[in-house]
Amino acid sequence: MPVSIRRLLVALTLCCALLATTTACGGDDSDSAGASATAATPTTSAERQKFAKTRFVTNAGLAAGATYQWIVKPWRAGKFKSGADGRRLALVKAGLAGTFAYNRLKAATRNAQSDPTLAKAVAPLTAGIDALKDLPSKLRKGDTSVVGSFDDVINQVKDAGKSAGAEVTDKVPSASQLTSG
Repeated sequence: MPVSIRRLLVALTLCCALLATTTACGGDDSDSAGASATAATPTTSAERQKFAKTRFVTNAGLAAGATYQWIVKPWRAGKFKSGADGRRLALVKAGLAGTFAYNRLKAATRNAQSDPTLAKAVAPLTAGIDALKDLPSKLRKGDTSVVGSFDDVINQVKDAGKSAGAEVTDKVPSASQLTSG
């Protein structure tokens, strides 16, 4: 039985709203791998910088992995085109992955500010990262050109990390990480 477009849009909007409130309630910029609140905190500035690079690499890697797995690959495969098989599911996954990646990129930016070299490399990218928050609504409207810009920002963050000595590799997040923010 076909589902009406209106029901699909309502379901997608509710999923995105639920994910946004879940990620907003999370609040910490840990590496999203379940670090506890009682974890040791760095005491020297050298330790803070080391942990900042580690968290930056982890957060940026998760954002890159989610973007590639659930946004770029389906886009290249034509899953977002009108009438494509699995389009609805691909759009829902892309919306969740986009929200997750945006959240992780913002956390990576905060991490980069603790390291002088990373801060200089990532500072020019903040405007591009902020522009990504409209991805889910643009995809719903059929604007798939935003996928290319999302991929470009991810690659710029990876290049900035590499130039600062913090090479970022794609890490595909688990489904529980996607939904928990």
